[in-house]
Amino acid sequence: MANNVIPTESIILSNSELDSVNNAQEEVDDGFPHAEAIELKMRPDICGERLDKALSKLVPQYSRSRIQQWIEAGFVTVDGQPGRTKMTLLGDEFIVIYPQAAPDEGAYKAEDIPLEIVYEDESLLVINKPAGLVVHPAAGNWSGTLLNGLLHHRPNLVSVPRAGIVHRLDKDTSGLMVVAKTLIAQTELVRQLQARSVKREYAALVWGTPNQSGTVDAAMARHTRDRLKMAVSQSIVAKPAITHFQRLATGMLERFPVTLVACHLETGRTHQIRVHMQSLGFPLVGDTLYGKQHLIRFFPRQALQARRLGLIHPQTGELIEWEIPLASDFAELLQQAGMNLP
Repeated sequence: MANNVIPTESIILSNSELDSVNNAQEEVDDGFPHAEAIELKMRPDICGERLDKALSKLVPQYSRSRIQQWIEAGFVTVDGQPGRTKMTLLGDEFIVIYPQAAPDEGAYKAEDIPLEIVYEDESLLVINKPAGLVVHPAAGNWSGTLLNGLLHHRPNLVSVPRAGIVHRLDKDTSGLMVVAKTLIAQTELVRQLQARSVKREYAALVWGTPNQSGTVDAAMARHTRDRLKMAVSQSIVAKPAITHFQRLATGMLERFPVTLVACHLETGRTHQIRVHMQSLGFPLVGDTLYGKQHLIRFFPRQALQARRLGLIHPQTGELIEWEIPLASDFAELLQQAGMNLP
């Protein structure tokens, strides 16, 4: 029996009740570590209350929404049987709650995730992030992120906000990212990003043939109908966004023209290159969110890579730059399109 008992009144359990509790605990055991079970013997004054409302009063340290989630997931038993959120209590039930950790409680745990470190000194880490790796824990991705990997490889980053991350790449965008190893370095890098002095160049493969070069100066905001998307916008909440692009090479994927462009960012809005190129009529190859849905078969992710990165070193004051080759899947895609690798 667990010893985390809420003393609503004295509890005397029969052997059959003990067996019911033990059987219920085995049924909800999902292999994950749990907090100690909370055992409650209902009182007569609880009669007529809904299960979730009654529990939110008796265990106020947990929110009602959290308790509802546990009930729905089978982590609350009533007389040995799974509870139901809206069930009415009679006031004599024996209830066991098996508290579960919230998904975000593991967000800042170290995980042994392979990282390709391009450069490192006392102030900085430069990472070549692979496609498929989420940068920062968030809903739907509370573990297995770059942040979790950084905390494993450099445990001291636990003392730096967001483990030193100062900018992001989309999950399916590969390429260079800088990570600050100290608070001083992080503050300086954020200042440089705000001042637009960090040099960031991306390689992108787009459908169609854009002009030789150009600039998209178009503010962006959350899409008004699809909250997963961003959009060019004239809304008062839209933020400035500027992308410079230059055509590098052209080719064909089957009968469809494609163009490799270099994109230079002045700002770093969410999905900026993807939205700006799509606004010109040249969506990225493989982009499932903004691209041509009937042509997604050509590439399983957006063809986008952060290929060059330059900044002022926060300690030495020197300009330092890095450049990486195209990811192997991106390079193979260009070969399929008949392009020479730049």
